[in-house]
Amino acid sequence: MPVFVKKVLTWGSLAFLIYFMAFRPDGAAQMFKAIGAALMMMAQGLGDFLTSLMS
Repeated sequence: MPVFVKKVLTWGSLAFLIYFMAFRPDGAAQMFKAIGAALMMMAQGLGDFLTSLMS
């Protein structure tokens, strides 16, 4: 991907994130909670997998 397009997409995503948090804080909080819960489930699954390998 060209560098210019990558920069535009990065700055656009950052601007959208700031806009979303400023004007829809409840929705942004729910989204971050859902992302955090999904990451925790993935980490728990990985931990369970590694535990079952060792036993």
